[in-house]
Amino acid sequence: MTRDPIAPEDPRMRDYTETQITSLLGELHRRRLPHGLLWGSAAPGEKTLDGRILIDFGNSPVSTLLNLLHLLRDLERDEPWHR
Repeated sequence: MTRDPIAPEDPRMRDYTETQITSLLGELHRRRLPHGLLWGSAAPGEKTLDGRILIDFGNSPVSTLLNLLHLLRDLERDEPWHR
């Protein structure tokens, strides 16, 4: 499935709470393992940029987290069933 990436300045990015981001990060941690995506720790950042919470894996905006999750979900959807 092809979709346009979410831009960091998308107004919807301001609506995410720290609890929602923590949940999304949990999903990302579960989905990343089969694909070899590794990082030390990712957590909601303490700082915000223009009202947006930053994710602490390189001070990324929430849009980066969502775009990565979209890619992983699409990848899993396109994989053949494993038995």
